[in-house]
Parts: sequence; structure tokens; C-alpha cells
Amino acid sequence: MQRLSAHFFVLTVTLSLLSPLLNAGTIQVGSGRQYQRLQQATAVAKPGDTILLDAGVYSGGDYIENLHGTTDAWIFIRAEQPGTVLFRGNTQAFHISEASYLRIEGLAFEQQTGNGVNIDDGGTYNTPTHHLHIENCEWRSMNATGNNDELKLSGIDDFTITRCTFRNGSEGGSMIDMVGCHRGSFTNNRFENAGSNAIQAKGATSEITIHANRFINCGQRAVNVGGSTGLQFFRPLGALYEAKNISVTANIFTGSVTPIAFVGAVDCSVHNNTFYKPTRWAFRILQETTETGFLPCGNNSVRNNIIVLGNTGTVAINVGANTAPETFTFEYNLWFNPDNPMWTGPNTPVVEPTRILNKDPMFTDTLSFAITQSSPAFKAGKPTSAEPVYDFNNARYNTPRSMGAVEFPVASHVDDDMETSVLLYPNPATGTLSMTAMQPVALLRIINLLGEEECTDQTRGVTLEAGETLRLNCSGLARGVYMLSLRNSSGGTLVRMLHRE
Repeated sequence: MQRLSAHFFVLTVTLSLLSPLLNAGTIQVGSGRQYQRLQQATAVAKPGDTILLDAGVYSGGDYIENLHGTTDAWIFIRAEQPGTVLFRGNTQAFHISEASYLRIEGLAFEQQTGNGVNIDDGGTYNTPTHHLHIENCEWRSMNATGNNDELKLSGIDDFTITRCTFRNGSEGGSMIDMVGCHRGSFTNNRFENAGSNAIQAKGATSEITIHANRFINCGQRAVNVGGSTGLQFFRPLGALYEAKNISVTANIFTGSVTPIAFVGAVDCSVHNNTFYKPTRWAFRILQETTETGFLPCGNNSVRNNIIVLGNTGTVAINVGANTAPETFTFEYNLWFNPDNPMWTGPNTPVVEPTRILNKDPMFTDTLSFAITQSSPAFKAGKPTSAEPVYDFNNARYNTPRSMGAVEFPVASHVDDDMETSVLLYPNPATGTLSMTAMQPVALLRIINLLGEEECTDQTRGVTLEAGETLRLNCSGLARGVYMLSLRNSSGGTLVRMLHRE
């Protein structure tokens, strides 16, 4: 009788945990459907539901609020087929306020006159929108010239933007503008032809990872680490910095007036990137918010980068007033000016004895920016540097690592179907992470941002056949971001981001 009761208890608990998923449904949106606008569908969506948009052009202008999934039952907004759902025109495609556990996938946007997509906390700073995942979306263009952003994020915590494309931004705006956002990552995205910025992190934005993205001609400041924000918009209120703990790693920058600007930023890092021919400066150190008690821009590090200047008139570094450039760290960077063989070096604000000066990094081409063993950048990075673990192509950095975004040897291309070969849920995870294989895969490792392997007792030597599910106990992992490395039967590799809540 006791054993029967125990089994009944386990069954009851299991069914209660699964009930959100068992009750989940698909809500179709499109011409001729019960719901013809996204806003109508979100009004009836429940945790675990998928809102599936039919192929077509949508006029936008939807306002969506209080859309909440749960940690085990996210709400999905998806295109029936990626790239076939286009939100065209209107002031904005849609505005989402007060949301959580939400995934947006496969949508395209163009010709908005305000902000392309606006997601915020509804002005309730103590209840941010959280656990947001945007993947495989495309911003094609803006129909604006002012301070208009393709993706506006205000008061968002615990979020991921991955494998998206941003093109043709507003002349005075950002492709992604963050105000008071925390614990987010931007990985494997492409940014092209920005106005002012590709990514801007300001208003007390912190704990952001910008990793393995490509930036092409991205305006005045491709990545604006900081900025200028009215103090009443800071999240949290009273913060004394525009940006803190922003990590910019393994990205490729081509063109832009300046690829990186530190503006009222503290404790930020720019490591293992490749910068190719900025048109005016490689880096700027600035301060735009100068209220009493506000921290000066300082304590930031620039390490293991390859910087190729555009011409003899390009100045490496611009330092503005009210900053603390003497607190910066510049080390193990390769600086090359192909137009001036007699160049005496960059005007770094601190001495950089470990730099490599005016040696050709010997890129194999200016698309991949790969190096060979003959490059002076090969294994010339800081020997004790632990991050980033993976390069632009998701290849593991050598020990010692090379400088720049692309390690040698160059990783083989990831199979097209690898991206959908494994389902991870819930992600972010709390106690248990389930991993269901859609094709045979081998689990290689789980690595934290210091390059240390985790969960080795559960992952070493594990292989999964199609349809098999592995459940990992994540309770021993500290809160943060981890990298899950997989390989399929044909040798293709994939790195997925795992978030431990």
C-alpha cells in the first residue's frame, strides 16, 4: 500500500509538472483565420502556447502586454516558415510591455517610422520584462532618419538575441538600443549599414555579452559601450554608470567611424576581436553624463585584438574630457597600419609593452579574416587569458591563444541542420535541463565563461540517438551563461548557449 501511494504521488507530481505542456496549443494567425493580428492572439495565449503566423505581409502596430509564459512552458511567437512573415510599415511592428518567458523566431521587419520593434518593462522598473529569446529574425530597413531604433529594449533582464540580421538603420538611431538591461547576450548576429550605432548599451545596462557577431559599416559607433541617458530612465535608479560589465569578444568589425566607444562605462572588456579599417578612430573614451558622483569612464580592458587602421590619417584612440584613461588596460594587441611602414604606434593612454606593432597579421582574406601559423598573431595573445573560450567560428582558442576573432586552425563549417539538431528546455534552466536529440549527436562538454568544464560526470562520453532525451542536473551550476558543445555523426560542430537561472 505504501509503494502504491508512493507511485501515485510520483505520477501526480509528474502530471502536475507536465500539465502546462500537455495543455499547450497552437494559435494560428493570418488572413482568414480566427485571429488576423498578432495582438489578438497574444490576448488569449497561455503558457506553453505557440502563436504561429501564416506567410504574408502584416501591417503591424500591435500592442502586447502582460504576456507571460513560465520557466517550464515558454510562449512562442513564430513564423510558419522563417523569412515568410514580414511586418511592413506603421510606426512600429509591435510593442511588447511586461512579458516573460517569451521566444520570438523567424520574423522579418521593414520600413517602420518609429522603432521597428519595441520591448519594455512598461515603466515599472521593479518588474522588468525577463527571459526573452529572439532568434532568426531580420530587420531589413527603417523608414526614418532620426533617433529611431530597429530593436528598442528598455528594462529587459535575462535575454538572448542570436542569429539575427540587422540592416539599413535610421541615420540617427541604433539597430539595437538598450536602456537599463541586464544579463543578456548577443551571439552570431550580423549588423550592416547602421546609422549611429549597431548596439548601444546605456542607462545602467550591465552584464551583457556581445560575442561572435559581424559588424559592417556600422555608423558613428558600431558598439557604443555606454552613452547618454536621462537619470530618470536608469534601471536601477541611482546607478552611477551608463554601462558596466559589458563583454565584447570574438567579433569582426569592418569600417565604421569607430568600432568601439566607451562612454561612461566601467569594468568592461573588449577582447579577441578583429578590427579592419575604421574610418577615423579605433577606440573612443568619452564621458557624456557628468552629474555629481557619476563614475568617470574607466577600468576597462582592451586585450588580444587585431587592429588594422584604415589610412595614415586615422587616429587610433580618441580621449575626451572627464574620463579616467589612465585606469584602462591595453595589452597583447596587434596594431598594423598598412599605409605607413614607418608608423610609430597608437596613442594608447597607458603603456602597452606587450603589443605587436606594425606587423601584417597576414589574413588569408578580408571576409573570413582567418590567420595561419605564419601570422605574428598566432598564439601571441595573453598566455593566461581565459575568455572568450570560443572564436568567431565557434572553434576553441588555442593555449596560448592567438590574437583576433579567428583562431587557427579555422573551424569547419557547421552543418546547416545542426542548428535544429537538439532541443534544450527549459532554457534558462533552474534544476534540470532536458536535451532531446533530433539526430544522433555526441555531447562534448559544458564550459563556463572561464573556460572550465562543468557537469563532467554527467556529460563525458554521452551520445544520443534521434529521439533520445538526456536530463542534466544543473542544480550544481552557478547562475550564469554556459556553452554546450555538440558534434553530429558527420563531424559537424555546434555550440549552444545554456543559461542557468
